[in-house]
Amino acid sequence: MTRSFIIALIAGTLFGAGLAVSGMADPTRVRGFLDLGGQWDPTLAFVMAGAIFPMAVAWLIQRRIEAPMAASQFAVPATGKLDRPLITGSILFGIGWGIAGLCPGPAIAGLALSPSAALIFVVAMIVGMTVHRSFNRSTA
Repeated sequence: MTRSFIIALIAGTLFGAGLAVSGMADPTRVRGFLDLGGQWDPTLAFVMAGAIFPMAVAWLIQRRIEAPMAASQFAVPATGKLDRPLITGSILFGIGWGIAGLCPGPAIAGLALSPSAALIFVVAMIVGMTVHRSFNRSTA
């Protein structure tokens, strides 16, 4: 096993554990957060707020070191422009998130916690990614 694989495994395990402990792998919790006109559940807001401090610390550390532990340099994407594909993709992502109560991270974690509920979403997500990849190849 390579060093980068071990780091990715630890990071993924930590992320998945955070999703499970916070309840964010539960679609009813997420839909409860998105239901502003009904029984609103603020749990997701607390999870997001709780992520701000560690992420701020990570950005401060990143500015002070030359390279990450498992690569020769940081791969920080440049700020891109707001274009039609970004806006359309964001809208589709939001609609899917609102309907299913899942996004990719919690859906993958859900395969371990509640496979029957998450499997349909994960399969649909893979089909969507495949269609996107096929479409992008044909227009390039």
